[in-house]
Amino acid sequence: MSTPGRLGRRLIQLYAGLALYGASSALLVEAGLGLEPWNVLHQGLSELTGLTIGVVSIVVGAAVLLLWIPLRQRPGLGTVSNVFVVGLAMDGTLALVPEAHSLLVRVPLLLAGVLLNGAATGLYIVAGFGPGPRDGLMTGLHRRTGRSIRLTRTVVEVAVVATGFALGGTAGTGTLLYALAIGPLAQFFLRVFAAPAASPGSTVVATGTPERAILRP
Repeated sequence: MSTPGRLGRRLIQLYAGLALYGASSALLVEAGLGLEPWNVLHQGLSELTGLTIGVVSIVVGAAVLLLWIPLRQRPGLGTVSNVFVVGLAMDGTLALVPEAHSLLVRVPLLLAGVLLNGAATGLYIVAGFGPGPRDGLMTGLHRRTGRSIRLTRTVVEVAVVATGFALGGTAGTGTLLYALAIGPLAQFFLRVFAAPAASPGSTVVATGTPERAILRP
């Protein structure tokens, strides 16, 4: 069982990681040069519905979490927190960051967003409170179909990007850069923020979270 001090540290890592993830996603939105795969979909749905991208992220996250039921996935505290914290942090950051027009500003925003996203991913995962709903979907599909995580992630994210782009989401150079950079960055920050594995008996930790999948909220 985790000591109170260690549990407190893990909770700080969890919520700091989720908040930073939402902030990093907002920087990519402001850069306007391409978003992460799921946020291409979120932005497209935002354009269609008139809801903010953060609210759409929350709605989609909750809907994806429902798909865990037939896949027999077990959510953790981090899974449920992910649904709300990332979207709220994204909308909050978008409200604070001025709109960028010049490439001299947008390119640094893109690079900062990708780097911060990698750090947030590492911080969130090492907390050990369970995967995000979208990553749990893909690891669940991997277990149920027997297909590799790489294949299931690729198929799902290509479909998500194509749908989001058709709805008006931004896919571009930033999307490609994110796809190439997030794996190495997340692995690097996993080592930076590494903490001892969570106790198997903890009631707030979801099991079966392979780090090789590079879990993202």
